[in-house]
Amino acid sequence: MAKLVSETESTQSVLYRKKAPPLANRGTVSGGQRRGNVLTTAVGLQIPAELTFEDWERAGRQITGIVNSSAWWLGDWLVYGKEHYRDRYERGILAAGLQYQTLRNYAWVARRFEMPRRRAALSFQHHAEVASLLVEDQDKWLDRAEQAKWTTKQLRAGIRLSYATEVREVSPDEATRRLAVPGSHLERWRLAADQVGTDLRQWVLTTLDSAAAQALRD
Repeated sequence: MAKLVSETESTQSVLYRKKAPPLANRGTVSGGQRRGNVLTTAVGLQIPAELTFEDWERAGRQITGIVNSSAWWLGDWLVYGKEHYRDRYERGILAAGLQYQTLRNYAWVARRFEMPRRRAALSFQHHAEVASLLVEDQDKWLDRAEQAKWTTKQLRAGIRLSYATEVREVSPDEATRRLAVPGSHLERWRLAADQVGTDLRQWVLTTLDSAAAQALRD
């Protein structure tokens, strides 16, 4: 299997190390790269010309796994920093050279899913698609996505279709109920919903349900 093995101290690592050929057939490629190795660098991949399709495919699967895992890693790293170094949190992010606004989404998704609830068979983006839902709905949709092997696009479409059906089934009396909300409050709520990547209605429902659950527990 492909393994991520340290190749140099800071700039390269071996993404895929092919089984070494007999001593008589060993050689090197430009830059000192050993034959059969796919090397990662800070600016790209070094891929040997003789790489087989199977090895190329295996390297792709490993890259995909690293990309998906790295989103969780960054999210957990940010959550830890927020909890332990609140006064130096943003300074640490700047020192690491990361874009704070983008990474806030990683942290938000990581908080919404404790480690035991994360599905290894699904991508970070699958989890992000359902992160704004109630916990039981998150699990329901992730179960469906995992069983049907849905892409994130298919998962998003399934949720939207379900939501559209739910809206159509609402009675006229329920549909005409209104709550008077000052414009300034509405704008703040809309900004908050945008920050976490969900629509206003879903954000309001999720926030109110969470507050209600907390009040009932207290």
